[in-house]
Amino acid sequence: MRLVWWILVCAGCSHSPAPQFWGAQRSEIVLQGIRFAVYDIGGAVEVVRLGWLPRAARDQVPELMRSAAQQASGCTVAGPAAGPLKSPSLPGDTGEARFRMRC
Repeated sequence: MRLVWWILVCAGCSHSPAPQFWGAQRSEIVLQGIRFAVYDIGGAVEVVRLGWLPRAARDQVPELMRSAAQQASGCTVAGPAAGPLKSPSLPGDTGEARFRMRC
């Protein structure tokens, strides 16, 4: 039973995209020492911060996520993703963000 519990815990720790971004092109970007995985499906991206940060270091992360999305996709952020691609996270979440892109 413990093995099953650990497998479930570890599955939640993986750096995989949301189901809407499965099959997306994955890029890793490092900005100011913070690693991000960017999943690009063309027209929208999901950015996931990799690794742990203390609360005091998280203020800059939302803007770095926008920069990571633009660098990885080569496009400009047009706003937050909407519709079925909308992020379930609260605004200002420093772990995950989704953006509409303008190319």
